[in-house]
Amino acid sequence: MIPIVLVHGTRTSSVIWESQEEALRLSGHLTTAVDLPGHGVRTDERFTLQGAMGTIDQAVNACARPPLLVGLSLGGYTSLAYAAEHQKRLSGVVLSGCSTELAGKPLRAYRQASSLIADTFRPTGTWHVVADMLEAMHGYSCAADLSRLTLPVWLVNGGRDPLRLQQRQFRNAVPSAQLHVVRGAGHDVNSHAPTAFNRILLDVLHQLAEQPAL
Repeated sequence: MIPIVLVHGTRTSSVIWESQEEALRLSGHLTTAVDLPGHGVRTDERFTLQGAMGTIDQAVNACARPPLLVGLSLGGYTSLAYAAEHQKRLSGVVLSGCSTELAGKPLRAYRQASSLIADTFRPTGTWHVVADMLEAMHGYSCAADLSRLTLPVWLVNGGRDPLRLQQRQFRNAVPSAQLHVVRGAGHDVNSHAPTAFNRILLDVLHQLAEQPAL
C-alpha cells in the first residue's frame, strides 16, 4: 500500500484532514498529516519555506516507501517546491487550491498590509503566520518548479476557488498532469466536498498501484 503525507494550508492545521485520514486508513493506507511551522501544535514557531520543506521531508522519510504527497493551498505550494527538489522520494503529488502564481501587485499589497497589521496591532491568534507565509513565498515560481516535474501530478481545485485561475497553464506545464475541478466547492475543497475529494484521492492511489514497478 502506498502511504500518504497530507499538508494543510495557511492558518489551519493537520486536523483539516480528518475526513481524508479516515477514508484512507479504512482503505489500508498509512496516512500522516503534518503541522507546518506556525500552525497547529507549532503555533509558537515562525513559518519559513525551509522549515516547511523540512517538515515534509521528515514525514516522507518516515514512510516505508515513497508516499503520495498531498498539499492544499500553502501546503500545495510547499509540496510543489518539495516535489521539484525530491522527486525520487515520492510516488506522486496532488496539488490542491494552488493553481495561481504567487506574484503581482495585489500579492505585494497584501503582504505589506499583513506585515503592518501583525507588527502594529499584534492581533490574537495566528495572524502573524500570514505575513510570514507571504514573505517566505515571495518570488517563488510555481511554473518553474512545475516544468521540472516528471513524477505523476494531479491538480484538484474547487469550482469556486479563486486560486484556480491558471489551472490550465499549470496542467500544460506538465503534459501528463490530470486536472479535477470539484463543482460547487470553494478553496478548501477537501472540507467543502470531502466525499468527492476522498474519491479522487482513492482513484489516484489506484492509478499509482497500477503503474509497473521500476
